[in-house]
Amino acid sequence: MPDHDYDFVVASDGNGTFETVQAAVDAVPDFRDAETRILVRAGRYEEKLVVPTSKTNVTLVGEGPEETVLTHDDYNGKENRFGEPMGTTESSSCFLFGDDFTARDLAFENSAGRVGQAVATRVDGDRAVFENCRFLGNQDTLYVHGEDSRQYYRDCYVEGTVDFVFGWATAVFDGCEVVCKGESGYVTAASTPAADDFGLVFRDCDVCGDDDAESFYLGRPWRPHARTVFLHSYLGPHVEPAGWHNWDDPDKEETAFYAEYGNDGPGYRPDDRVAWSHQLSGSEADEYTLATVFGDWDPGERLASAGE
Repeated sequence: MPDHDYDFVVASDGNGTFETVQAAVDAVPDFRDAETRILVRAGRYEEKLVVPTSKTNVTLVGEGPEETVLTHDDYNGKENRFGEPMGTTESSSCFLFGDDFTARDLAFENSAGRVGQAVATRVDGDRAVFENCRFLGNQDTLYVHGEDSRQYYRDCYVEGTVDFVFGWATAVFDGCEVVCKGESGYVTAASTPAADDFGLVFRDCDVCGDDDAESFYLGRPWRPHARTVFLHSYLGPHVEPAGWHNWDDPDKEETAFYAEYGNDGPGYRPDDRVAWSHQLSGSEADEYTLATVFGDWDPGERLASAGE
């Protein structure tokens, strides 16, 4: 879309409405009902971005996930300006609290390296949509945090080493590339609330690894009622035959729900999976539609709007 189709244009060279993404977000009227479209020109924007609760219906559009990168380098244990050590949440390069947030064609990065927990993006708002985005980091890359948050990821790329998709939210990943980095680790660490029927759902995804990847579990339960399902996805040879890990707590085997259906690839070994995981039937797998998982919210409507 040309510039006039956007409310604001961000360009680090000064040829836009603002030079930083944060300045553009701050300019959005609080609790606006209409969508605010922000074009972020190509470049590396080294800023710690916060989209507060009051900034609703914000859409960020980049010029490609390899061209437009939002990045920062905080990590768990790094000292803040007061000399106090940060925690995992504080390490986030980007905080997304506002409802109805959308991002397309850009990357969210934590550039701290392999220094422990270092979050690229923490998502709390309800009805968050990401299309053709990259989430770059190592441990704890993507924090799908909001307990009452519904999140949809389409054609995205997520990489990491340990627990690199984690949190409480109900999140669906469609057609995404999930890249395991390093020799060993865990793809997910869900903390699904006990009352929720769905947690992390991966459909038609590609779970691959870098050259060093040897031993990765699909998930381990951060909280007792973790729920994670992989459907119709490719699982690379680095995926452990057991599939799932109990986080050294056998009691979680009674409460966590880990399941698969119709996967393929060398890492899909259903006969070798831990006994407390599930291989769904066709009718059970059919329940994992967007309408069933998200209820009265259709993320396709926001994607159609963002693409106009």
